Amino acid sequence: MAILLDGKAMAAQLMADLQGRMDALRAQGISVGLAVVLVGDDPASQVYVRNKAKACQELGIYSETIRLPQETTQQELEALIDRLNQDDRFDGILVQLPLPRHLNEAAALRRILAEKDVDGFHIENAGKLFTGQNGVVACTPKGILHMLKAANVPLSGKEAVVIGRSNIVGKPVAMLLLNENCTVTLCHSRTADLAAHTRRADILVAAVGRPRFVTADMVKPGAAVVDVGINRVDGKVVGDVDFEAVERVAGYISPVPGGVGKMTIGMLMENTIEAAERKAR
Repeated sequence: MAILLDGKAMAAQLMADLQGRMDALRAQGISVGLAVVLVGDDPASQVYVRNKAKACQELGIYSETIRLPQETTQQELEALIDRLNQDDRFDGILVQLPLPRHLNEAAALRRILAEKDVDGFHIENAGKLFTGQNGVVACTPKGILHMLKAANVPLSGKEAVVIGRSNIVGKPVAMLLLNENCTVTLCHSRTADLAAHTRRADILVAAVGRPRFVTADMVKPGAAVVDVGINRVDGKVVGDVDFEAVERVAGYISPVPGGVGKMTIGMLMENTIEAAERKAR
């Protein structure tokens, strides 16, 4: 049976470490603030935003959620971001995705100052990751790498396969693994004979958005399998990996829920605290 990559336990340890950094900032008279912008009433987004506010409260980070109606215009959204950029109470600004379809996500994310971009989606931070420079790293990929390292999963020289090529997870996690000296294959919906690639993987990251898509016959025995998927099936949350079957083949596996999602929130808190530490320096 695979070793569980327990995101809940790892996130609790991370939050304890972050509390120490918060205490150090408070001792210098520095407060930390996060602004979250939520446009519309997407139920999943509302849950994520609540979880982020709860984590802020736990650490003593000042947080404010600005809720905008579904029909908000691009001009109104960007004017709000401009105001938050100038507001010294906030070290980090997060625009909750997805935005309603009539809004331009890329333009909104570009509007956030790179130093306040705690999601790591700004083109400057994405470029820094791509070129191996220090910048803000997207929370979910950063959380995945943290999980693998915390479990002492060997990375250097290993074969890593990422299923999914989004700017939010697939591409940045591929770059992070490449920076750890993995040999990385990035697969997607047009990949021919996907299983031939996944069966070679020592590290397999599934971020495809299809319930129980990765089956046991697609996994190399002993591989580390990280499941990024969040899918609702018959009222139950399941991942992109068929957990019960793959658990018997893999060496390590992350559960859904209780895996990557917990780490994503923890990494958002770390990115926000790092922004405050940079400003203090």
